[in-house]
Amino acid sequence: MPTVTFTKEKKQIEVPHGTDLRSAAKKAGINVYDGLNGFGCQLNALVNCHGLGMCHTCRVSITKGKENVNPLTLREKIGFHIPIPPPPLPNPVPACLYYIGHEETLRLACMTKVQGDVEVETGPKLDLFGENFFS
Repeated sequence: MPTVTFTKEKKQIEVPHGTDLRSAAKKAGINVYDGLNGFGCQLNALVNCHGLGMCHTCRVSITKGKENVNPLTLREKIGFHIPIPPPPLPNPVPACLYYIGHEETLRLACMTKVQGDVEVETGPKLDLFGENFFS
C-alpha cells in the first residue's frame, strides 16, 4: 500500500492504491482547507465543495513522488490557469494566483489520486512575486 507523508503535520499514513489525498488527510485528521495563507481555514473546512474539485480550497504541494500521482485533471487545469473570480468568502483569491511559483507541485487534494509513495505539504503559501522578488 502507498504511503502518504504530510510534512508540516509530521504524519504518515498508508492508503489503498487510488485514494485521493483529501480522503487520506481526513483519515489522518488533517485539515487541507487552508484559506488565505492560513486565515479562514476553519471556515473553509465547513464551506467547501466536499471533494468535487470546484472550490479549489484544498490546495496541496507534492514535494516528493510527483510521478506517483495522476496527471492534472481538467478541473485543476481550468482552475489553475483561468482567473475565475471566487466567491467573496471564504477565500477571496483565485486559485490561479496560488499556482504562480508552484507550477510543478501544486495540486488539489480532492483530485489527486495516490498511486505510490508521496510527500505532501498542506496549505502552500501565496507566492505572487516569487521568493527573490525583493532581492
